[in-house]
Amino acid sequence: MPGTFLPEVQALPTLSCTGDRGPEWCSSSHRQGQSTISVTSRSCSLETSGMACIVGSDVAGRTVGVGAEELVERFLARWSGRTRQAYATSLEEFARFRGKKRADAVAELLASRESGRRLVLDFAVELRRRGRARATVRSRLSTLSSLIRLAGDLRVVDWSLEVPSEEDVAMEQAHQDTTGGDLPYLLPRHPTDLGEIDRLDVQHYALQEQLGANYTAPLEQPARILDVGCGTGLWSYELCAEFPLARGVGLDLVPSKPPWPATYDFVRANLLHGLPFADDSFDFVHQRAMAFAVPVGSWQVVVQDLIRVTRPGGWVELVEGSTEFVPAGAATQRLNELVQRLSRTRGLDSIGTVSSSLDQYLTRAGATEVETRTVPLPVGEWGGRVGSLMATDGRALFMRLAPVFEANFGIPERECRELVTAMHQEWEEHHTTYSVAIALGRKPG
Repeated sequence: MPGTFLPEVQALPTLSCTGDRGPEWCSSSHRQGQSTISVTSRSCSLETSGMACIVGSDVAGRTVGVGAEELVERFLARWSGRTRQAYATSLEEFARFRGKKRADAVAELLASRESGRRLVLDFAVELRRRGRARATVRSRLSTLSSLIRLAGDLRVVDWSLEVPSEEDVAMEQAHQDTTGGDLPYLLPRHPTDLGEIDRLDVQHYALQEQLGANYTAPLEQPARILDVGCGTGLWSYELCAEFPLARGVGLDLVPSKPPWPATYDFVRANLLHGLPFADDSFDFVHQRAMAFAVPVGSWQVVVQDLIRVTRPGGWVELVEGSTEFVPAGAATQRLNELVQRLSRTRGLDSIGTVSSSLDQYLTRAGATEVETRTVPLPVGEWGGRVGSLMATDGRALFMRLAPVFEANFGIPERECRELVTAMHQEWEEHHTTYSVAIALGRKPG
């Protein structure tokens, strides 16, 4: 939707461009007292009191400075009467939610796609908790989405924002109520994100293809099967099909994708708060790819709980990947380091401790007949079907992390995407692999 561009835009005090990257990649700085505003790429995080400066381009292609409050005024000027008042009220309520002046709250909203999406979702949850009517919540969120759309029209940002659905907001509220919002999961959570659902399923098929099976435990006819951190539910669905007389149970914070098999149940819970099952409940307990969610210091307690809910003579199987792709070219190494750095900030494994300790966790929890193996997975077209699947998974993983890197480390999302493109080429040149550790243990009795 075309934006209304008003005259008399105040230019930034200093502006410099390098190379041939175009005006949207100019950088600038502005000092106001002890606060410095730095602008790189096409959006920035700004905290100065009402003086937030945002880069944009006018219709003639000139790079200009747009104050956050000025952007708001431009937005409100497009409307009149009750509509203008309703939009102004929405922005004021958002500012109160953030505990900031309106300009500073808007600058924070525009800082990056990931932080903007997070703020809008948290705002929606807060409005629901206050008992606001659905129409009011929708109006508040639509105002923010429209403001971001105008910012995009003015080339202040290069992204847009979809208003989260009522289902998304309800799920997020349930997640926050269940976990306190403190689960250190590395990736953005979005319960209806088809891209993430596809990525997790591709990851499942890659491991299944390499192993030739969905598990390594010597199962016969299990009656009850538990999948902890079940994700999309695909692993559980296939176990339900293989063992039609068994009852499958998936546990996660976000429901499994529909449709569910008739013999499948989903339980929403945070395993860090303890599994909501009685002792000796399951014949087979499976947990995979949870190093991005469980802090290093919590792993022994988590595995102890897995053993607790397993019946005597039943099996527990743990599957976890390493923390890097090897051998690594320069781009791959850079992205490896960013993931490891992000993991450290959240208390997650950054050096491969978890994948190399799975057998020890099981043994200390009292399991017997403990076995472990390492399965290298090719990454890239050079590795055939498995390699192709792993490359798809890897690219999607880092693409999803790009806005997270930008929000946490200030690395432009475009730079991350360029690294992913280079990384894909390196995988083919170096015949890169990614290793997965599988540990199996039996509960005595």
